[in-house]
Amino acid sequence: MSRLRNKDLSSRQWFRLILASFWRSEDPLENPFGKSMTYICMIESPRIILRLAVFFLLALSLCASAAGQSLRPVTIPGSEVRTLRSTATGRDYDLYIHAPHLEPGRKYPVLYVLDGQWDFKLLDSVYGGLLYDKFVPEMFIVGITYSGANPNYDSLRAMDLTPVAVPLRPGSGDAPKFLSFLEQQLLPYIEQTYPADPSRRILMGSSLGGLFTLYTMFTEPALFSAYVSASPAVTYGAPFAFKQEADFAAHHHELPTRLFLSVGAIEELAGPVQDYAKILRSRSYQGLKLETRVIEGERHSGVKPESFNRGLRFVFQN
Repeated sequence: MSRLRNKDLSSRQWFRLILASFWRSEDPLENPFGKSMTYICMIESPRIILRLAVFFLLALSLCASAAGQSLRPVTIPGSEVRTLRSTATGRDYDLYIHAPHLEPGRKYPVLYVLDGQWDFKLLDSVYGGLLYDKFVPEMFIVGITYSGANPNYDSLRAMDLTPVAVPLRPGSGDAPKFLSFLEQQLLPYIEQTYPADPSRRILMGSSLGGLFTLYTMFTEPALFSAYVSASPAVTYGAPFAFKQEADFAAHHHELPTRLFLSVGAIEELAGPVQDYAKILRSRSYQGLKLETRVIEGERHSGVKPESFNRGLRFVFQN
């Protein structure tokens, strides 16, 4: 009899084949469904029963072990989540909050991070290294993101972080409302709940978050003491960022704040962001401490680790 091929066997036949092979009777491939099975069932039944008992006891033990195993989620030590509803935007926000080791009577800087759903975890690690190396002081980190079981981050941030509406982004242009939420609700809430220092607020964002960071700096410069803008979307809105800066420069000669501005060397925004940086330097704003950096070999998302690291160091350097 020719050997059977895998595709010729049904699932029931395969089960019988496995049984026949397991108890080592006659060659199951030569006659898997004939006298070998009869031999197993009639001649070797005590051995079969014993092996089946061992097999099922082992299976039950493994199942019980797996079911009883407690899998713990990975958490970020020293962090918590709070929720705040905005009266300005009508949306609910989750606040990912990292707290420092508190000392009585002491107040701490607060780093406000846009797109907390992506960047809070990264900032927690970057900050930990900088703190260990004594480049930055202990601080609160507040990651701002959206509440709900499955929020559409791309859609929601395209509303909150954009200063003007554009046809390709439905609901865009809510940056004035989102800024009002920060100024009127979020900052007071954090400073009433925690020992936060109002004179040391830092705003950090990337991409559209970087655009919102620049928008905030030129709208309410004194609201934050420092700004970190990584790969800001300066080409958005035809382009809004260049126009806002030009309008500001026409009426102001002072900009007493710190700004760290970065972009990836091989991303599409490399040219526009560097052009924007040249304009800022040419203004010679009084009081502005500016550092710009082109991150070699990086594109739009890859700039964030170095940008956040260098940006925080710049914010707190003397």
